[in-house]
Amino acid sequence: MTTFTPRPDGEVGRDADEVLDEISRRVLWTSTAIVHHANRVRPNPSGLKVGGHQASCASMVSIMTELWFSQLRSGDRVSVKPHAAPVLHAINYLLGELDADHLPRLRELGGLQSYPSRTKDPDTVDYSTGSVGIGATAPIWGAMARRYVSTAFGTAGTGRQYSLVGDAELDEGAVWEAILDPAVPELGEIVWIVDLNRQSLDRVVPNIAAGRLASMFAAAGWQVITVKWGHLLQKLFARTGGNALRTRITEMPNAEYQRLLRCRDDEIRSRLPGAGPEARAISALLADLDDATLHAAIRNLGGHDLGALRAAFAEIDDTRPTVILAYTIKGYGLPTQGHPQNHSTLLTEEQFAGLADELGEDPTRPWHRFDAHSPAGEVCAATVARLTREPVPAPVGLAVPTDLTRVPTAISTTQAALGRTLLDLTREAPDVARRVITVSPDVTSSTNLAGWLNKVGVWSPTERRDWFDDDRETIMHWRERPTGQHMELGIAETNLVGLIGELGATWSRWGQPLLPIGVLYDPFVERALEPWSFGIYAGGQSILVGTPAGVSLAPEGGAHQSIKTPSIGLEQPGCVSYEPAFALDVEWTLLDCLAHMGKPGGRSAYLRLSTRPVEQKLAAVPTDPAARERRRRQVVAGAYPLRRAAAPVVTIVAVGAMVTDALAAADRLAQMDIACDVVVITSPGLVFEALQSRRGQGDGPTWILDQVFPADRATPMVTVLDGHPHTLGFVPTINRVESIALGVTSFGQSGALDEVYRLHGIDEDSIIRAALDLTD
Repeated sequence: MTTFTPRPDGEVGRDADEVLDEISRRVLWTSTAIVHHANRVRPNPSGLKVGGHQASCASMVSIMTELWFSQLRSGDRVSVKPHAAPVLHAINYLLGELDADHLPRLRELGGLQSYPSRTKDPDTVDYSTGSVGIGATAPIWGAMARRYVSTAFGTAGTGRQYSLVGDAELDEGAVWEAILDPAVPELGEIVWIVDLNRQSLDRVVPNIAAGRLASMFAAAGWQVITVKWGHLLQKLFARTGGNALRTRITEMPNAEYQRLLRCRDDEIRSRLPGAGPEARAISALLADLDDATLHAAIRNLGGHDLGALRAAFAEIDDTRPTVILAYTIKGYGLPTQGHPQNHSTLLTEEQFAGLADELGEDPTRPWHRFDAHSPAGEVCAATVARLTREPVPAPVGLAVPTDLTRVPTAISTTQAALGRTLLDLTREAPDVARRVITVSPDVTSSTNLAGWLNKVGVWSPTERRDWFDDDRETIMHWRERPTGQHMELGIAETNLVGLIGELGATWSRWGQPLLPIGVLYDPFVERALEPWSFGIYAGGQSILVGTPAGVSLAPEGGAHQSIKTPSIGLEQPGCVSYEPAFALDVEWTLLDCLAHMGKPGGRSAYLRLSTRPVEQKLAAVPTDPAARERRRRQVVAGAYPLRRAAAPVVTIVAVGAMVTDALAAADRLAQMDIACDVVVITSPGLVFEALQSRRGQGDGPTWILDQVFPADRATPMVTVLDGHPHTLGFVPTINRVESIALGVTSFGQSGALDEVYRLHGIDEDSIIRAALDLTD
């Protein structure tokens, strides 16, 4: 671990630092004014809080000024901590990338977003942030994605991946899950800069945690650089009594130090020496300082000293990830600096006017760039030239087949069909298969991906020997190399969805689409949902496969049986969800999902698969090519009629593995002279969208409703699925028929499959009873 302390006489190149200091003051002013205008100037008829974080921005101004105007290169990418979004916009404005018309529109409809957004902000944003921990870790997964693209397709370039992280964000457990992943120590392009302002939302953090954080990063194989003191404090430490002053500041609690920032200069002189044995020596040192020097010195932390930051960047070892712990003051340069509740505090009109006087700005004309011929203007122009990137080429088009012509006949599961389809893809469409990346959290063999893994190998930053390659009893071969197409991240679902989100964004970064498929146990989808949803929001297109699903995982019992996940797939924006009933349904829906990825306007997908063996002949797939194609189109559109009676009196609508019970129930009802239609829904979400469009609440296609639920076949309806029954609650409203919804509404129990189905009322007998109730 390295703690950088600048020389007492400051850094070489003070003239350059003076220009950067001028730029940093303008960045502070502009970012503060962006928030001020949104809250104090722009009309707000509703009176509702607009918000913004002036103090959180201020603590990052020096770091981001040094990074953008001195350190960044065009190949680098930066994830900016959420509350510093106005600083990013201020910098982009000064660089000419953002028009002044956007600056008054923070948090306005169609304006600058609350937090950096790749897909919604008008200026360059490398990583969407806003959910704690996700933005911090995204560059790790971005680094893996870029390495893979560069290895496989040779077009992603090089560059560092920076994360600008608030110290309170390190409380998020997902951060440490990512840091501890075994592949991360080999990613030398990763650089984290921690804004160590020692404040959270409501308070000053009581403990001095920097040493503990440094040890944790170092133990994970990271280079640790601590930037604690600025050049002015370092000069004082070199004088008589300086060692005592250093010890006093170092050992005082965070809250005591923060309180000093709120004191008058005379109070600082009385409080800073403390009551220890060195108090007299500290007092003597302070007596030689004028008020202005004392006032500046107590605020002279390394995270606000451009020279100290520059020297820290120079120490970065690009052979391993680096974290720079930069000591800062929350609200630095603002009247609210150091206040324990300044997190979302807004400057008053009087404070804003005072800041304008201090910075030489006009509060009535807040937006202006530097004169192009001034030193600051020239630095801005040089920065633009240095950071200009080549335009992203149009994504490579992929010819994903719609049908691999398989005709499954055996008893099989939809989970097993996933692995078989991927293997078939390597033979039928190798160019497409080459772009498929599977990711799992230590469940590769138990989710039937072993054959795929043996075929394509395991990704690793460097090639590693498989010591079991000559063991005849080893069925799954763990061949690790940079071209491997399976990535395993240990038992960390948050890491998995973060990675597939970045793998799914390569089409928009470098024009090279990847087709990531994350596979995990379906009950754990809820654990991964929030970061996966955020990845979709950020433009990452991926497939999440939850398997095994439902109470069909009967012996596992309890919370290992998923209940809510069908409705999660129905409700997730930017995503289509499928729960296939048969192996061929898996093939068709998976291929369709792949075809909708890796391009503008693409989408993500969630596939809910089962371990329940199903007789594949029950699918009754048409043998005529045209009829087969019609079935395929229905499957990917969300539903299809599996059995039509001559004169139905009841309709059974089933999802996934429940089709077996639905058909058996229909057979028994037929013996009672109760004719049944049986309909399979593969995607409740797509059927719901069609219904909304029919009712004028959308503009999607509605033909699937006419083909599967024609009005002339409307009958009372039993809906059944291995999940919460409200997922299909809308289906009877298509034709406004009576209905009974069967599903799972309580925690599961261990047991045999028929016992568990009977317990939850989704078994064959329960379907028959419901049908009889509707037809009585």
